[in-house]
Amino acid sequence: MTEATRGPHTRAHRTQAERREQTRTALLDATIDCLVEIGYARTSVQEICARAGVSKGAVQHHFSAKAELMAAAVAHLTTKLKSQLAASLGTLPSGADGIPTAIDLLWEGYSGTLSKAVTELWVAARTDPELRAAIRPVDRALGRATMEHITAVAGDLPRERAEILFWLTVNLTRGLALDAELGGDPVRRKELLEEWKRIAVSFYRPDL
Repeated sequence: MTEATRGPHTRAHRTQAERREQTRTALLDATIDCLVEIGYARTSVQEICARAGVSKGAVQHHFSAKAELMAAAVAHLTTKLKSQLAASLGTLPSGADGIPTAIDLLWEGYSGTLSKAVTELWVAARTDPELRAAIRPVDRALGRATMEHITAVAGDLPRERAEILFWLTVNLTRGLALDAELGGDPVRRKELLEEWKRIAVSFYRPDL
């Protein structure tokens, strides 16, 4: 169907769908901003609406509960991260030569805005079963998708070893990101990351 043959109802429907998507994106971006800037405890639906420039009814139209909105916001952010990581990791050489840069990319991805938002939610989820159930699948999906890219970069490293390398890196970078949030020494973090790169490359030595 060409633009000339589309009727007014088709055009109106497409425009309405676009408006809905714009509203949803505005809500998700505002939610992330709130989590990062003021924390989960002070993030209210009213504050999110004010930042997004929409009515409270708009939230209820898109999300049935606050936990669903929070999980969707993190999913929105992780989708962007997965795309960025996929593009960056896809340019790396496979094998030991690509591992140090891959670790740097994971550190960049799992720190910063994502780390702040997710940390806020996981702390809250400890005592909120609904929130925990909502964000757990999002976190696991990011891990699975990123692990596939890392195992590709790992080259001829056995998959079991590549998965261990990935999860050790993720847990280290998350720990370092939390250390940064608590005001830890940036020089020490850099030293630890560099030491982990050295250890990670040693995975390619068959005697280890």
